[in-house]
Amino acid sequence: MRWLRHLFAPSSRRVFPAASLERIGEAIAAGERHHRGQLCFAVESRLSLGELLDGRDARDAAHVAFAQLRVWDTAANNGVLLYLLLADHRIEIVADRGYAARVGDERWQAVCERIQQALAAGEAEAAVLGGIAALSEIIAEQFPRDEFSAESSPGERGGADGEGNELPDRPVRL
Repeated sequence: MRWLRHLFAPSSRRVFPAASLERIGEAIAAGERHHRGQLCFAVESRLSLGELLDGRDARDAAHVAFAQLRVWDTAANNGVLLYLLLADHRIEIVADRGYAARVGDERWQAVCERIQQALAAGEAEAAVLGGIAALSEIIAEQFPRDEFSAESSPGERGGADGEGNELPDRPVRL
């Protein structure tokens, strides 16, 4: 029956129209002004039949997106992907290795659960915006931005210390 959910999955363009993605991108940029981490949001409507037959689940798809979008490729290993698979109604968070000894899985899971509850209430954009705010708080605890780095321009590429904006803030449709 899972393949039916994927066959008839809602369009990411319907759930997140351009204006919604613009607001989500602005929220990511605003959060990144308070920390040195890199946050990326990706939404995928459905998986292909081949992926379903191979047994790919939302977590696997999130890890593929993490690699494909190069969220792992930050100087300070501080990238975080917020991934939504619409067909499965699943939220996944994939954090780079810089968080491994700093943030427990239960904190990431708590954010996923908050987003999931808001999604169930039919508030997709609000759910993602709330998730971005919660993730930005976690990231700021671990990778705070000092006053000097807060003055760097939003489009500036990062250096070896992870300063600047290393990943685009604009959400991605997969």
